Amino acid sequence: MNESGKPTKPPGGVLIRQVGTDGAAWVRQTVLTRLEALDLAHLVLADAGADARSSFIRLSLDAGHAAWATGHDTLALSASLQLDPQEELADLTREIVLSLLMAPVAVEFPSADELVSAVHIRRNIVQAARKTTLAFHTSQAERPEDCWTYKEDCGFVILPGVSLTVALAKATQPEVSGRLYSFSCYRATEYVILLGIAQELAHCHPDLFRRLQSFWAVRPVMSGEFHEVFLREQGTMEAPLPPRYYVPGDRVWFRNPDEASSEASGYEGSWVIYLGAGLFSNFWKWHQPYTLADKCLEIYHWRHALYIDADGHERVDETKVDKLVATAQQDPAEVERILALMQRYREPRGIYVDGGCLDTTREFARWVHPATTDIVLPPTSGHIQ
Repeated sequence: MNESGKPTKPPGGVLIRQVGTDGAAWVRQTVLTRLEALDLAHLVLADAGADARSSFIRLSLDAGHAAWATGHDTLALSASLQLDPQEELADLTREIVLSLLMAPVAVEFPSADELVSAVHIRRNIVQAARKTTLAFHTSQAERPEDCWTYKEDCGFVILPGVSLTVALAKATQPEVSGRLYSFSCYRATEYVILLGIAQELAHCHPDLFRRLQSFWAVRPVMSGEFHEVFLREQGTMEAPLPPRYYVPGDRVWFRNPDEASSEASGYEGSWVIYLGAGLFSNFWKWHQPYTLADKCLEIYHWRHALYIDADGHERVDETKVDKLVATAQQDPAEVERILALMQRYREPRGIYVDGGCLDTTREFARWVHPATTDIVLPPTSGHIQ
């Protein structure tokens, strides 16, 4: 409690454990050196502390520069600092590091190595998501036949001897495969994240990388199981993250708050990757990433493009959605009205009253180093939903 009797907000930023006798300034210098981001050193506070679990070093942005993202709004961070994360890898690293340092709730790592790898994985994920493009189809699923095969009891697996990273890139990146493949945006986020993790494992934990490769030749990890095995989640319905706080490499869910159109297959919501610079992945048109406003407008108009096809199934006319969004964008008052409705936190599953499309949580990769990884591959037997 503070002096007014109100609960004290827990400190945020980055918290690194297992620091031994290393001083806070040394840890800060080491981390930023390894990330080739020493130009940020004068902005970063480093404080030593301890709790019931262990000693730690907390890295955060100094109060003066935290104003770059008032209210933890990181969407305009790159523009404010004149960073170009879309073209410059170093600027993408800077945006990731700065956004983590601004975290409203501490992002914990068991070592400095894990923090460095977490930044690398986020960078890998963003680079892969930018290149990912799918053929739109709400029920069809396909993969490159020279890398993948379908098993009835579990889904798509890689062929023996095929590189997992190559197979994932071919399935998602037309610049690698030469064509588009059809599957859901949800599965695409899994492939993009898995690719980002696998690329880092190849450097920092080769044994786990080899086991992951062998595992995917037997069965995949998908859906809820994928979340449990590979991801951690920050924020809750009761303690939501700030609505405009995003770190490049986050997996983000936008819910469709309209009950009728959410019944259409593929339109329950939208899974995307935050790319930085205020942009979210567009897996159908990679060269047209979404702003937050774009995404809200699109999902809002799904309800106005709902129809029943010849087989009696609910569908959404994407061409009509595009036209409705374009018309709305010509009317600032209409855009403001729609965003006021949509940029609210989503309601719990099954409730459609007055919630918006913004989720309360963000998802990102688990730890990967041999001594600290918390990725535990499940048994290869059995199948998943």
